[in-house]
Amino acid sequence: MKKIKYICLLVFTISFAACDDRLEIDPPFAEDAESFFNTQEDYERALIGAYDLLQTSYLNNWIGEIASDNAIAGGESVNDSRGLHQIDEMTHGGVNDELRNVLRFNYAGITRVNYMFEFRDKIDFEGKDVLYAEAAFLRAYYYFQLVKYFGDIPLIVDRRLGIEEAVSIDRTPKEQVYAQIEADLQVASEVLEWTNSVKGRITKGAALALLGKVYLYQDKFTEAATTLDRVINEGPYSTITTTTSEEYTALFSVEQEGNLESVFEIQYTGVEGGSYGCLVCLEGNAALGFQGIRQYEGPIYGDGNSYNLPTEDLYNAFDPSDIRRDGTVLDIEAFIAEQENPADIKYVIGGGGHTGYYNNKYIKRLDELGAGDNDLTSPVNYRVIRYPDVLLMAAEAHNRKPSANDGLAQDYLNQVRNRVGLSAINVTGQALTEAIWEERRFELSGEGHRFFDLVRTGQASESIEGFQVGKNELFPIPQIEIDLVGGTWEQNPNYN
Repeated sequence: MKKIKYICLLVFTISFAACDDRLEIDPPFAEDAESFFNTQEDYERALIGAYDLLQTSYLNNWIGEIASDNAIAGGESVNDSRGLHQIDEMTHGGVNDELRNVLRFNYAGITRVNYMFEFRDKIDFEGKDVLYAEAAFLRAYYYFQLVKYFGDIPLIVDRRLGIEEAVSIDRTPKEQVYAQIEADLQVASEVLEWTNSVKGRITKGAALALLGKVYLYQDKFTEAATTLDRVINEGPYSTITTTTSEEYTALFSVEQEGNLESVFEIQYTGVEGGSYGCLVCLEGNAALGFQGIRQYEGPIYGDGNSYNLPTEDLYNAFDPSDIRRDGTVLDIEAFIAEQENPADIKYVIGGGGHTGYYNNKYIKRLDELGAGDNDLTSPVNYRVIRYPDVLLMAAEAHNRKPSANDGLAQDYLNQVRNRVGLSAINVTGQALTEAIWEERRFELSGEGHRFFDLVRTGQASESIEGFQVGKNELFPIPQIEIDLVGGTWEQNPNYN
């Protein structure tokens, strides 16, 4: 068996052909699983393999927007990436390629981490506690993705599954999954430092911020407030003042990766190509090429595939004076009209839907193109958690906890607003809650959070056309996974 190949085993389907070629550095059959982990280098390489599945988070960037009122699926036609169109229309069911990929990719990451934990005690070396703290964070992140999509899911910790167990395992109540996520993040936050000299490695701030988010998703507002306050008061982060939409958009550029507002970024590189047949194999960020302007010819932007198109509802929700509107949403016709030679600029409308708007945070630009097929090799990092998100989560937690501190909640909210030149908000109680929720939409649009924010705050049915209460709070378990365990799992409520 190839070295590291074993870590690509999936929980249910047992084999996964999409392992990164760069991990397979030894001859076939050189080592099996039990003869690995003999050196510190082996552990480091296994950790890199566990990090690798983070790059599939482009799916969260898509689905978290397309399932909400922020965006439509778009694309070449309604049959192009049909799974995204079903999610957009709220007609998705158990047969959906995108949702199956969410489950498979995240469990692949978990399997890689569990493989490491199974052999944790084989040897000792300096820095091992830090390495395993990073691994614990990764497992927590992958499980958090799964539980927020699917609810109850099988919980496997510190071990691999045999074939017989893999086809008979039960779903675990989400409360137990959340408890494991919390435990892993608590370990990570205790061990890790606030900074890491290696770009892209997990830090204490990332662990605490994700832990605070996990608490918030469970309505544990006191715990969320305490945890997020640590990020604000002890961490190295601060807001960045921007005075134009261009300056705001630049916060998401390659040039500003790791800036003072960046708490947790997923790393991408534009130097290695890939193919549409294996998006999990990519080292570049697929989102930007997919979200680019179809057959575009003109300045600043590169051409793309016109997916994940912001809605008019989102654009109109912004105050026109808010620089984040044009920093977040590109009005293509307005942009063309402003150019020197507008008649020379061309683009094509896709048959999958058109709004006239594009995701200006994550869109292909001519000065950020990757190698080869640059639809698939964008070097732009995905900002999973930014400091403004931390401030808004902390604001919500302080506002909604039993002993509410609306004064501090206002301060956190207004730090986000003031840095983009907006006036302070001074309301309290439920009005403040709603102001914070609204601000999350303005600040975080295009980043994959909107659908899950609407669900956890009970606003989804009034905001998302076709959303059914008691059903669409969760996505359906992929039917093929139910079949693989002999049909013993119940599908999530009200999915056929």
